[in-house]
Amino acid sequence: MDQTTSDQTRSAQEMKEEGLRLFQEGLYPEAAERFEEARQAFRAEGDVVEAAEMLNNLGIVYRMRRQWDEAVGALEEAQSAFAALGDTNREAQVLGNLGGLYASQGKREKAVASLREASSIFAEVGDDQRQGETLLALGVQQWKSGDRQAGLATYQAGLETLDRPSAGQKALRGLLNLRTRLLGGG
Repeated sequence: MDQTTSDQTRSAQEMKEEGLRLFQEGLYPEAAERFEEARQAFRAEGDVVEAAEMLNNLGIVYRMRRQWDEAVGALEEAQSAFAALGDTNREAQVLGNLGGLYASQGKREKAVASLREASSIFAEVGDDQRQGETLLALGVQQWKSGDRQAGLATYQAGLETLDRPSAGQKALRGLLNLRTRLLGGG
């Protein structure tokens, strides 16, 4: 790698890091600007993975700003890029983000479909933590859609799948297991 290429990569990486910092500070317009600059720099460098990651980040920023169409466009483009690259784990992460976006819009069927697909991919790649987190979100969407039984079962499956449940999740998992034993299900 020559010095110019190294400088471009460092610059793109710095823009990405600045975008993340701005996002964490709640400065969404500035974060979006930085992520777009980083995306263009990564693309010029030929780093299609990082360029797609910046699209994912832009989608999340747009979601926070309630710019629904822009968010869907960025996330769908990121998903297509990761699918073309064969990066199934990142593709699943984007699908999870799309599920969250659709849930924010009240589009439950689309949210359930995206979250279900993300959960399946996480299971295939053996990412139990992300699969569990996605199942939790899926269970909530099923519950809100009126399918209480499936929602509860999916949520419970998510709790059981988590590698690193929080203290509250551990307590809830224990209560649900007790409920199952009391009702004769286990």
